[in-house]
Amino acid sequence: MTRLPPRPALFWSDDGTPEDRRVGDIYFSRQSGLEETRTVFLKGCGLPERWAGKERFTIGELGFGTGLNFLAAWQLWRANRPAPDAWLHFVSFEGFPLDRDDAARALSAWPDLEDLSGKLLDQWPERAKGVQRMVWPQDGVTLTLHTGDIAETLPQSRFEADAWFLDGFSPAKNADMWDPSLWPMVKTRCRNGTILATFTVAGFVRRGLQDAGFTVKKTQGFGRKRERLEVH
Repeated sequence: MTRLPPRPALFWSDDGTPEDRRVGDIYFSRQSGLEETRTVFLKGCGLPERWAGKERFTIGELGFGTGLNFLAAWQLWRANRPAPDAWLHFVSFEGFPLDRDDAARALSAWPDLEDLSGKLLDQWPERAKGVQRMVWPQDGVTLTLHTGDIAETLPQSRFEADAWFLDGFSPAKNADMWDPSLWPMVKTRCRNGTILATFTVAGFVRRGLQDAGFTVKKTQGFGRKRERLEVH
């Protein structure tokens, strides 16, 4: 069995937005991917307020993609680190990892992330199935990336998150990343008070989360998406 995960079927639109033609979906909002991340995921999970006073804060993510969500969280942590020795742990899952050059091209759209993008790209994970960990001790940040089929990688993981970013491609186009069987496993990887955030309000996603014991609330979306979910 190959240890190499499949590459996305990458296509670049005229405005520079990357798309995976395998699922027919874009990696981030054409209006502003970074602002979408800040609104849907950072604000949606109550950050930075919820890590105030904590020595350790862990974020779980389904769908690493370009690494944009990770960089936005890192930037916010750097500006609002609760203590000099506090650590942010970011644990993400990806099935079709980007090559470094493609990630660099995508992330070049945000010059204000250039410093952190460069640090991430310097340690960009190899295209290999399994678990890879990157550490930036000066900022107290670790990234743990699980690469492979989510039905295999999520059950094998061992951690508890204070927040979750649910950011796979559209549920209508990439149903495996939103399968109801995942939500009980996500639930067991939550601490008390964990908040989950996602851009989608798809009915089967809401029902699956509710069946797993979460409380689901619709709230104002970003850009063309009228609504998004905050989940407790």
